[in-house]
Amino acid sequence: MPVRQVREFLDSHNIKYVAITHSTAYTAQEIAALTHTKGKDLSKTVIVRLDGKLAMGVVPASHHIDLKLLKECSGARTIGLATEAEFRSSFPGCETGAMPPFGNLYDMRVFIDDSLTHKDEIVFNAGTHNELMRLSYADYERLVAPEVVRFLAERAGAHAA
Repeated sequence: MPVRQVREFLDSHNIKYVAITHSTAYTAQEIAALTHTKGKDLSKTVIVRLDGKLAMGVVPASHHIDLKLLKECSGARTIGLATEAEFRSSFPGCETGAMPPFGNLYDMRVFIDDSLTHKDEIVFNAGTHNELMRLSYADYERLVAPEVVRFLAERAGAHAA
């Protein structure tokens, strides 16, 4: 979903948001520096396979997903990180690695780590590596209805993404 479509979706639901354009950046550290946003305040979308179906895991960009915890929380029998080849076609118009966390628009389950639900806002890549969107967490939750669970990797070496 290109940036324009994300905007149209939010506009169609009368959601207030801020779009932040920046020079091309791929890592949370680069994006945080360019946009004057704290790294812990950025969210990233990680695509996983749960029992063979694509799903989204949304976590602070400075953290990793613990796949074992997500497997337990989701009730899945099998879990693994999806490869770019497996998910690229599911996000037409999006740059790989910059998918917005709107699984409801892609017929995917969305899991968000509990740590992000305590923030006033959610900030995420809007389909490209040079634009972020910031909106209230309450609006995001109302639009997406993510499954709130705790699945951050807590220690170094955890099977994480």
